[in-house]
Amino acid sequence: MAEVWLRSFADALPNVRRAHTEAEVRTWFSDVVLPRYESWVAVADSAVLGLLVLGEAELEQLYLDPAGRGQGIGDRFVELAKQRRPNGLGLWTFQVNTPARRFYERHGFVPVEHTDGAENEEREPAVRYRWRPTGSPGSTVR
Repeated sequence: MAEVWLRSFADALPNVRRAHTEAEVRTWFSDVVLPRYESWVAVADSAVLGLLVLGEAELEQLYLDPAGRGQGIGDRFVELAKQRRPNGLGLWTFQVNTPARRFYERHGFVPVEHTDGAENEEREPAVRYRWRPTGSPGSTVR
């Protein structure tokens, strides 16, 4: 999972400062992500092509290996996340990550907050998204 995260981050966000070394990212996945969060991977031919990490009401991580993009894996991960968290989900992404923003908006996520990056480790302006099932308080009909 950490290897996919590292490759995906480097490919999708080459101009965003990575706040942690590769070794720290690997340790974070093994010591924090896997023991504390619901985690899913997409595998083909014994290779991990994507990862989904869910918190209680948060889509914590959704990263695809560059070789796994365009195959519908992200779409399936979002649908799985919505099934697993039917009362709604929040997530953060960087404002410069236009492809991710379009992807989440296509899946019904609505931007609810923009920040200047002062509160994230990368110091990168971010946007908070929220998805609520249709008909719930605060949901948007699309």
